[in-house]
Amino acid sequence: QVQLVESGGGLVQAGGSLRLACAASGRTFSTYAMGWFRQAPGKEREFVALIAWNYDNTYYVDSVKGRFTISKDNAKNTVYLQMNSLKLEDSAVYYCAASEILTTKAEDFTSWGPGTQVTVSP
Repeated sequence: QVQLVESGGGLVQAGGSLRLACAASGRTFSTYAMGWFRQAPGKEREFVALIAWNYDNTYYVDSVKGRFTISKDNAKNTVYLQMNSLKLEDSAVYYCAASEILTTKAEDFTSWGPGTQVTVSP
């Protein structure tokens, strides 16, 4: 099992930026990919971005392409999500997750962090 803890959420005005971090511990050697998901009130959990743990492959949902960047620091076992040009619709709880396969489906991720709130104000 991999333990994940997110940080960096908060309140930001539309057009602003935030950087989320996800610190991983435990059986990280079994991790193939790390993903960020988000869930707004009344909505289903949505895939946001993915990065392969030992490669540079990245994937994004269309709505964040060009605005969000996922990156990693293997030495620190940490994954980041740089969010720029934030919009009101980006407001949600953001979750970090780990998977042993390359996938964007939430049900395939075996470890989840508790989440961090991102609120974008007008």
